[in-house]
Amino acid sequence: MNTHIKLALTFFVMVSISPFTKQSFAIEDISEICLSKEEKALYDEINQYRKRRGLNTIKLSRSLSFVAKQHAFDLANNNVTSKKCNMHSWSDNERWTGCCYTNDHKEARCMWNKPKELTDYPGDGYEIVFYSTYEYNFGRTYSKDALDSWSKSKGHNSVILNLGVWKNINWSSIGIGIFEGYACVWFGKEEDLKGTVLLCE
Repeated sequence: MNTHIKLALTFFVMVSISPFTKQSFAIEDISEICLSKEEKALYDEINQYRKRRGLNTIKLSRSLSFVAKQHAFDLANNNVTSKKCNMHSWSDNERWTGCCYTNDHKEARCMWNKPKELTDYPGDGYEIVFYSTYEYNFGRTYSKDALDSWSKSKGHNSVILNLGVWKNINWSSIGIGIFEGYACVWFGKEEDLKGTVLLCE
C-alpha cells in the first residue's frame, strides 16, 4: 500500500487519551455546514460505485456530514492517532467523548454514539476513514484514490456495498467530511430529519 495513504475501518476500543491540543470544533452550528466540491465528488464516487452493483443511492445527511466534518478536523488538528490509536480516535472534548480505538473492537459504542453526541440524528453512525499526503493535480483525484483504496479493503468495501455482516442493512443516510488529507464518511440506517447539505458557494 502507498505509504502516503492510510485507511481505517469501524469497530475498535475506547481508552482515555490526551486532551486536544489545538482547535476543537470545526463548525459550531449544524445549520452552517455546506459541502465542498471535493466532498461532493467523493459522495458521487461512492454512489456511482454502489449503482454499478445494483445498489440504491444513499441520501446525503446534514447530521452525519456535520459529524464527518468535525472528525476530519479533529484528526488533522489534535494529534489523536498513534501506533495504538487509529483514525477512529477522537480527542477529549466537552462536547464529545474522547476515544482511543485499538483493534480488539471491545467498545465500538464510542464511535457509534458520535452522531447522537453531536447532533439529533436518531441512530448509530458507522465510519470509514482515508488519509493521504499526496499533492493532487489535474491528472489524479482525491475522491478516486479514496474509493480505490476502500474498494481494495474487504472491511471498507463491505460497509460501502452492504456485504458480509452489513448485507441485511440498508443505508438511509451518509455524511462526508474532508479536511487536510483526511476523508471521513459516516453511514447510518435511519433517515436524517435535519435534511441534506447544499454545495458551498
